[in-house]
Amino acid sequence: MAKVDSQKAPSKLGRHNMPPALEYMSGFGNHFETEAVANALPKGQNSPQKAPLGLYAEQLSGTAFSALRHENQRSWLYRIRPSVLHGKFQPIDNKLVRTRPFNAVPPTPNQLRWDALPIPQSPTDFIDGLVTVAGNGDTASMRGCATHIYAANKSMTDRYFFNSDGDFLFVPEQGPVRIHTELGVMEIAPGEIAVVQRGIKYRVELLEESARGYVLENYGPAFRLPYLSVIGANGLANPRDFLTPVAAFEKLEGNFKLVNKYQGQLFEAPIAHSPLDVVGWHGNYAPYKYDLKLFNTINSVSFDHPDPSIFTVLTSPSEMPGITNVDFVIFPPRWTVAEKTFRPPYYHRNAMSEYMGLVFGVYDAKAEGFVPGGGSLHNAMSAHGPDAATFERASNVELKPQYIGDTLAFMFESSLVFHPTEFSLKTETLQKDYLNCWADLKPNFKPNTGD
Repeated sequence: MAKVDSQKAPSKLGRHNMPPALEYMSGFGNHFETEAVANALPKGQNSPQKAPLGLYAEQLSGTAFSALRHENQRSWLYRIRPSVLHGKFQPIDNKLVRTRPFNAVPPTPNQLRWDALPIPQSPTDFIDGLVTVAGNGDTASMRGCATHIYAANKSMTDRYFFNSDGDFLFVPEQGPVRIHTELGVMEIAPGEIAVVQRGIKYRVELLEESARGYVLENYGPAFRLPYLSVIGANGLANPRDFLTPVAAFEKLEGNFKLVNKYQGQLFEAPIAHSPLDVVGWHGNYAPYKYDLKLFNTINSVSFDHPDPSIFTVLTSPSEMPGITNVDFVIFPPRWTVAEKTFRPPYYHRNAMSEYMGLVFGVYDAKAEGFVPGGGSLHNAMSAHGPDAATFERASNVELKPQYIGDTLAFMFESSLVFHPTEFSLKTETLQKDYLNCWADLKPNFKPNTGD
């Protein structure tokens, strides 16, 4: 297992150098145990009178204590200092981060689409570069979600972050990042995702000059794999492909800041040491990453275009069976072979609300205008579908087996209506002419005259 000690291998930032290859444990939702120093975990007890190696025992609970055993999420952390050791939190400027409920502007039935946000010119880390596009539900009632964009050109070097309102699902679009968490370290690049659950402390390090991507903040029940039902035992995302980091810790003292997102407000407290000082841990409440190339796509091999639910990677359920709080859905490289079928996504009005983004390539339902780093929002019952150029091409092309490659689009789909933020409706990246992509759709109806 990775042994990390900043005092043994200081970098120019005073932090540890990472080992040549990051180590992970695999399996979605498994109970893991890992230690960065031998014998950091107690044997046979969670909280002995004295924890090993002079460490402090601390439980991190992601669910209520009385949750069903198979749904209970918690981890025991054995750390150099307990989490209570920090200064007083004071509110700080939220900048462009918003948390539902917000109602500065009303939700709209209009179809919306944005270009990519520019990379900041002034030094901006992950927290300062976080911009809320839309949200629904209410974090206080643990229902709903929010969509954010991050654009940064600076690593978090002197401050740490944790979110008390929800889980963060990271979808990088430009530039890899290294996420240093209490429970270990994860690297993600475009084409991968990571989830850091509520309450877990971390900092985001850029591995290139800049980074940009999407974040889905889930206020509701934890993400899980969707039920496969008639698909059977295999397919879509397989549990073994989800990776959880092994224990790694920072042994640092200095003048740092700890930022907390709490009921929509950002707070900041001074802290005289790195809070990423967990030497060993065991449990099933831990961050994880997933390579989207490993998604086993299911699709039609005869005719017709199946519903996009077949592309669901992760789901957060609601209190109503069959209606999710929010789904994370991808449209990855894949073969399309359906005969006598209009192959791009069909024209559609949906009870669910859909925010879409593009990581790379071209989305097969749009000829232009939907760009990497950009996004679109089609709220409940707002009509959407292929633009005029795509409809014309797909209606007349010779149907042969086709590989749709070099593309990765995704969707955050929720049963609740997304409220756009005031910023997202006023930003210059909002495409004012999005509706024009359908303007050239003409009636092709030819009544049967009986001749």
